[in-house]
Amino acid sequence: MSRPIAVRGRFAPLLTTLLLGLSLALPPGTPAHAAGTAGGPGPAAAAADDTYWTAQRMKAAQPAVVTRTSGAARPAADPPPPSHPFDGLPQVGTFFWTDGSNTGRFCGGTVVRSPHRDLVVSAAHCLRSPDPKRHLSFVPQYHDGLKPHGIYPVDRIYLDQRYYDLGTNGGARWDYAVVRLTAREDGAEVQDVTGGFDLLPYPGYDHRNVRLIGYPGNSDTTHPKPLDCNSSTHRYTSTDPAAPGDFLEIACAGYIGGTSGGPFLVRDFSGYALIGVIGGYHTGGDFPDVSYSSYFTVDALALYVHAVRGDPPATPRQSRETK
Repeated sequence: MSRPIAVRGRFAPLLTTLLLGLSLALPPGTPAHAAGTAGGPGPAAAAADDTYWTAQRMKAAQPAVVTRTSGAARPAADPPPPSHPFDGLPQVGTFFWTDGSNTGRFCGGTVVRSPHRDLVVSAAHCLRSPDPKRHLSFVPQYHDGLKPHGIYPVDRIYLDQRYYDLGTNGGARWDYAVVRLTAREDGAEVQDVTGGFDLLPYPGYDHRNVRLIGYPGNSDTTHPKPLDCNSSTHRYTSTDPAAPGDFLEIACAGYIGGTSGGPFLVRDFSGYALIGVIGGYHTGGDFPDVSYSSYFTVDALALYVHAVRGDPPATPRQSRETK
């Protein structure tokens, strides 16, 4: 059973201190449990991405390939809580990319508080293979073709090495990513502009009031806004031997393919805390009315610390890249 909000709130500053202490304790040069892009774009890239992603291009962006099933709802005794489109939150956004012949909008991400104010948490399966995407950028509170807080190019993507080694099913317990962003064209870091939420590890599984936000992976013609829903979570133990683990499960109607990476949010003393992202079991679930998240543990904390430190992300093992 999850702790009362007041108790959970008291632990947030302690966790922040723990994260920063762990960051200082790691010796320089410790290899990151991460994988993704190397190097980072500078102000010129930020300006180029901001110029490239016009309202017309963002509205015309085709959905990226998604792995969640978008079919009929899972039979249930009670109907799931409804979702509804809204204009979004400043701390939650979506990613855009182009491969030169097409453009795409895909997955969600959430700004989390960090010392350098430049981190976003999403699902690992969304960002496992970022190349050859260009102009890969995060747009906070995107809706209706608007970029109200600007565009932030992706600098580095941190994934747990086990997710790469085991694949999307075998590594479902580590289906989360920490993304370091480059500052906006004017030099502003994303958290300074939008604010951020606490990253809360070991949150417990049972929560009565969780806010689920997701960006459907369809064109702006049908889904120009993110979805919002309030529901409860509980523990789901996988019955699929190919995708073992314990996950957060939530029932919310209409979370079709593309909503991966969207946040599970609970209230804390400072506003909201992030306890999960749509992903994990079967990359977020087999039905649009039930979603999952990997459970945040010390592994998520370690990934966060590597991103804070700016450790170089490791490259995927060649023998496992085709999984």
